[in-house]
Parts: sequence; C-alpha cells; structure tokens
Amino acid sequence: MVVHSPGLAGRRVTINGEYAGRAHRPGELRALLRRKGVVGAHLDDHSLIEWRGGGPEVWAD
Repeated sequence: MVVHSPGLAGRRVTINGEYAGRAHRPGELRALLRRKGVVGAHLDDHSLIEWRGGGPEVWAD
C-alpha cells in the first residue's frame, strides 16, 4: 500500500497499484483501510505502508 505525497485534495492512497481513495488526516486513512478490508493496521508499520512525501504525521504540503 502506498500513501502518496500530500496535496490540496489530501493524500492519494493506492493498494496493490490500484486507487483506493484519498485521506486528509489519520482517521480518514484508518476508515479507508477498514472499508478496503485492512483491519488493525498501524500507520507507522512501514512493512505495510509506503509513505511518500512524509510519514503519518504529514498531511499538508
């Protein structure tokens, strides 16, 4: 899973190369992941999430 660099419309999220949605803050990302069947993910788990343009603490450019 990739959380792409932040922009005006939030951070784009792709799972297995496919667009999964956008998130503007950590809670939105967790909700998006739950909807996609990813339960119990820790946002600092770099084996699961590749952060581009900043880690889980960066939500605006």
